[in-house]
Amino acid sequence: MRIVAEHLGYTYNARSPFSTRALDGIDLTIEEGEFFGIIGHTGSGKSTFVQHLNGLLRVPSAEKHGKKKMRGDTVLRVGDFDLTDKKTDFRALRRSVGMVFQYPEYQLFAETVFDDVAFGYKNFAEKKPEREELEKVVREALEIVGLDYEEIKEMSPFDLSGGQKRRVAIAGVIVTRPEVLVLDEPAAGLDPLGKREVMELLHRLHREWCKTVVVVSHDMDEIAENCTRVAVFADGKVKYVLPPRELFRRSDELLSLGLDIPLTAKLVLALAARGIDIDCDYSTEDFVAKVLSLGKGGAC
Repeated sequence: MRIVAEHLGYTYNARSPFSTRALDGIDLTIEEGEFFGIIGHTGSGKSTFVQHLNGLLRVPSAEKHGKKKMRGDTVLRVGDFDLTDKKTDFRALRRSVGMVFQYPEYQLFAETVFDDVAFGYKNFAEKKPEREELEKVVREALEIVGLDYEEIKEMSPFDLSGGQKRRVAIAGVIVTRPEVLVLDEPAAGLDPLGKREVMELLHRLHREWCKTVVVVSHDMDEIAENCTRVAVFADGKVKYVLPPRELFRRSDELLSLGLDIPLTAKLVLALAARGIDIDCDYSTEDFVAKVLSLGKGGAC
């Protein structure tokens, strides 16, 4: 499902003294199959944008000017879903676009892991699913996130470890097999091992389960290591849309926007200040390979 936004704006508390312009003419296309990153400082509009993708926030002017759209009108499409049209089937949209919020384990609520994961499927099913069908989809969702179905299905989700809780919460979102999976700070609060495991899980889901993954993150190392392209949000606008290799060459510009840069970018800058130029894609693997090549007399 291709995501296309044009002239997308959004104001919180519109027509009130407390109105805040969160999105100010967003133009952004995310191609089907991407592992796409979105970064920006707090208040830049990135979370507001992704909440539009499954209709949690609606386009305010979701009306057409007859059959012909006027120049400058808002466009927001996710696959065949037109999110500017009030007649759009938002229930079907949410089945196709899964949303995982920051610290999703805090959203667990059911008495058993099975019931928690099954809830999402039942909520979007066109008719009440049979028990056999539920068992099949819940098993598949738990196993794809690396959990043993038989071992934990009857356990309380609150008796699980922190990592297991996060995986159960993700299973509860992907149980409908969404084509697009959107995650807000998926590795927040985890130690380095936990972060690596979560990112490995997301790549597995990307390969086997969800065609497109969109990650919102403050962690620049996470973005550099994993994303095909990155959108930089600033003051409700999209400042850049570039692959990490090109984006993190603009370190000074990113720092001026109040953003951090990956450790590898910091090392590249430090080496450049000493007259050593490293041309890498800012992933740790490529950076180390280029440095080792330099030590062996190779070109970087």
